[in-house]
Amino acid sequence: MDEEYDVIVLGTGLTECILSGIMSVNGKKVLHMDRNPYYGGESSSITPLEELYKRFQLLEGPPESMGRGRDWNVDLIPKFLMANGQLVKMLLYTEVTRYLDFKVVEGSFVYKGGKIYKVPSTETEALASNLMGMFEKRRFRKFLVFVANFDENDPTKSLVCWREGALPAQSFILHPSPPVNLF
Repeated sequence: MDEEYDVIVLGTGLTECILSGIMSVNGKKVLHMDRNPYYGGESSSITPLEELYKRFQLLEGPPESMGRGRDWNVDLIPKFLMANGQLVKMLLYTEVTRYLDFKVVEGSFVYKGGKIYKVPSTETEALASNLMGMFEKRRFRKFLVFVANFDENDPTKSLVCWREGALPAQSFILHPSPPVNLF
């Protein structure tokens, strides 16, 4: 490679891809490289399932009960992007969105006590969930009503309505959700 570059970016994680895209869009000649045979660095998505087992050096491979390996796509780090956030605006500006698929999240799940549970996102799901006891279900339902009625133009008005102490079911609400600063 006898060519000259303005910028050399090593790694293909989200940060490196955004940096590379911004430099390229602004007229810089960019060489973008990764040592891995896949894109995404530590936040990549791995498919088929057999590749995930190889990456973590699990010798036995996936059990047959998991079905076909190509039916699986595992995110090493789940990625949530707020629909109107700065990151989305940067991705649009750099045209990186040509290489991304955006999808509405259909549900979040947590592993607790040897089982996988759906994180409730509606009042009905909250009341039917086995993740919480009766009192916590009631508080969580109130929390969902609070979120649904949140007034962005007057957040203090909304916060006055929610004064029951710490967030209910905090252990599973905050894990699969994008960061939110309520207080």
